[in-house]
Amino acid sequence: MGFFDFMTEDIAIDLGTANTLIIHNDKVVIDSPSIVARDRISGKIIAVGKEANMMQGKTHENIKTIRPLKDGVIADFDASEQMIKMLIRSIPALQKRLFTPALRMVICIPSGITEVEMRAVKESAERVNGKEVYLIHEPMAASIGIGIDIMQPKGNMIVDIGGGTTEIAVIALGGIVCDKSVKIAGDVFTNDIIYYMRTQHNLFVGETTAEKIKIEIGAAIEDLDSPPEDMSVQGRDLLTGKPKQVEVSSREIAKALDKSIQRIEDAIMETLSQTPPELAADIYNTGIYLAGGGSMLRGLDKRISQKTDLPVFIAEDPLRAVVRGTGMALKNLNKYRSILIK
Repeated sequence: MGFFDFMTEDIAIDLGTANTLIIHNDKVVIDSPSIVARDRISGKIIAVGKEANMMQGKTHENIKTIRPLKDGVIADFDASEQMIKMLIRSIPALQKRLFTPALRMVICIPSGITEVEMRAVKESAERVNGKEVYLIHEPMAASIGIGIDIMQPKGNMIVDIGGGTTEIAVIALGGIVCDKSVKIAGDVFTNDIIYYMRTQHNLFVGETTAEKIKIEIGAAIEDLDSPPEDMSVQGRDLLTGKPKQVEVSSREIAKALDKSIQRIEDAIMETLSQTPPELAADIYNTGIYLAGGGSMLRGLDKRISQKTDLPVFIAEDPLRAVVRGTGMALKNLNKYRSILIK
């Protein structure tokens, strides 16, 4: 067994629609956009992660950028497998090894995923030399990452707003009591901004620009306590076809995102209405925890708090809460074995 242990490496993966994170030896060693660039002629993957991300929206016909995951699930098997393979190979500690070690992995999946999609994730992992592969549901991983003791007979509500999906779950005794997964999250916010810029400013902006607007001045409510400065946005004028620039405020972005955020609020309300009374009593005391990149939207916590009349807390470093939890589950496999899917 000792020799086999030496041959095996543990890695935790948060396979996200927008970003893929990998933990190895308790450190986040990979944090890269979930995107690959493929050469159309040879079919080879030419770039992955940050490099491929820089190419997005700027390619010619021989290069295609692909986001292998859509709505939190694998949409392009081949590309996702290549991406996982290349990201694992680029882990600094594994590069020094002469041959690829056997891997023990815990991979995080959305809670609304089907059996078929689950098997796809597992098979991808096994093909990258995964000898023992465990899956964990995203809300579970996020809860562990936030520091909630999920094995307690106490209800906790977690809302994880990622790139492709928003996962809402009430967790108690190491299990998901009620949950809802809605396909409204970061990507939809980005598209809302593109649509708003087009209809309100006659300005055509790309995904990368819209994403930047979301991060720099994105907001969930119009009256922020300390609103960010207005932002200059460049794109193409739809009327003249010339490049142009407009000033945009966080107030406008709050307007652009309003409908989508409302749908997330509705999903939260629906989940609360399905929560058993004893757990609802717990949640009244503990409040709601937010994780995922979407939780960083200015004023979102305040807005959800006003809607639910509950205290709302944002996880520290929300982007990494899920991968942290996945890593902790891997480290304490015996404690969390009951919640992992083999």
